[in-house]
Amino acid sequence: MKRLFLPFFLFLFLVSEGVALELLPSSLITGNLLIVPHWVFIFLILIAIFYDKEDTYYSVLYGFIFGLLIDIVYTGVLGVYMFSYALVIYVIHGFKKMLHGNIFVSILLGIIGLSLADIAINIIYTVAGIASMVWKDYLLYRLLPTLLSNLVFLLFLYPIFVKRLTRWGRDQLFSNNSL
Repeated sequence: MKRLFLPFFLFLFLVSEGVALELLPSSLITGNLLIVPHWVFIFLILIAIFYDKEDTYYSVLYGFIFGLLIDIVYTGVLGVYMFSYALVIYVIHGFKKMLHGNIFVSILLGIIGLSLADIAINIIYTVAGIASMVWKDYLLYRLLPTLLSNLVFLLFLYPIFVKRLTRWGRDQLFSNNSL
């Protein structure tokens, strides 16, 4: 039963991303700011830091699967989120090996991961000709508001899931079940 917790919460965040902007004040949405909720990615960062061990890559697998689901549900181009999420979570997993898991490391890796993922998504969309935004405008009106809003979500999730993810990861280590 515990094996289903991670996909359940990831699926819940996937569905919630669609209505996330409805929860914000209308003054933020009608302005020039573009806020993109990356709630699945935030939870994947927590999974990479607190659930995965050095030789397990569940977060990368879930990043691949749920990135593809985001592509199917929310975008018209398949593979952008799948590639970006899986690759950046793999990089975060590598950084995690050098750092101890705590709130400061989670914030640091959250900033690095969100920046890398969002920039990778923007570059892919720019190369494909779907998006064309000047880098200055992209940094000011999309990347910074997206980083701030998703870091608030990270700080919200941190006290709720850290102990659970650590316990579930320890239970996974001592059991012979996969996924």
